[in-house]
Amino acid sequence: MKYVSIDQVEPGQFLGKTIFSSTGAVLLSEGVQLTVYMINTLNRIGATMIYIKDPQFEDVEIPEVLSDETKRSVLKKMTETFETIKSGKEFDTRSMSIGVGQLLEDVTRNREVLIQLSDIRTKDNEAYVHALNVCMMSTMIGINMNLNQTQLKELAIGALLHDIGKVDKLADDESSDPKRHHTWRGFEVLKQKQELNLLIAHVALQHHESPDGEGFPRRLVGDQIHLYAKIVAVANLFDNLQHGAAASGKRMLPHEACEHMMALAGTKLDRDVLIHFLRTVSIYPTGSSVRLSTKETGVVVGQHRGLPGRPVVRVVRQNEDEIQVKEIDLAKLTTVFVEGVLT
Repeated sequence: MKYVSIDQVEPGQFLGKTIFSSTGAVLLSEGVQLTVYMINTLNRIGATMIYIKDPQFEDVEIPEVLSDETKRSVLKKMTETFETIKSGKEFDTRSMSIGVGQLLEDVTRNREVLIQLSDIRTKDNEAYVHALNVCMMSTMIGINMNLNQTQLKELAIGALLHDIGKVDKLADDESSDPKRHHTWRGFEVLKQKQELNLLIAHVALQHHESPDGEGFPRRLVGDQIHLYAKIVAVANLFDNLQHGAAASGKRMLPHEACEHMMALAGTKLDRDVLIHFLRTVSIYPTGSSVRLSTKETGVVVGQHRGLPGRPVVRVVRQNEDEIQVKEIDLAKLTTVFVEGVLT
């Protein structure tokens, strides 16, 4: 499989990964042959990058932290929860807890898999995919920081619901009143749920606070910010940077986002949390096309845990009637490095 821009997709190619709606329903199944209509529809609904099957990379598997079943289940529960809140009714925390339990099982089982945010995002599902990604990354960071099972479940629920305040009609992030900020509105929603630990509500309240005291809504500093919120802040920013939802509005590639975040260590982001995060994320996702310092171009086909910047790259050359294939393991060839990512 290859991970390519929707602008590079041609009719007749085959979809490499299933695309889900906000409710967890399948929009397009893996393996479907793409038509002009399908490609135009993907463009219209806001998809920017998709996986396609490629005969030269048919053996390349994209490692997944979460199963499709878990993704469908959590997306469905997120949609139900947000719609319930919009209607002014009480949402079911037991249902959410079940979905989080499935997610925790997947993340724990696949804790050695490097995270890459490859799920196809559309205008319809972006808020829910964002919540799912932040929850998955936060849980992985929590595992690496040796949180116990109770803490991991609290962290996961808080991460999944960190933006729940955006559903509140009273939320207004442009208001000068901090109690109108979506973080405060989320806290107000979650603190009413007596079956949830109050720390979960504080994740919603504090995930935009920063160690330097310049965050929102209360300008907390250092240890005044709970660890759960510090973890969610890192995961939240990484996902936002990749999808143009951060303050700059610029869409960054994973390695660009990581470099940007490293510059914020100790000021906007907690340094210890960031270190653990960088050990869990794939800087050059499997399936992406890269240019090496040797001026060769290839596709990332493998990863090394602990060395996210040194993937395995497959270079394919066609000389007359002969196709030459070689794999370059950057963990072994230390003088070769990734010079750029081709989009």
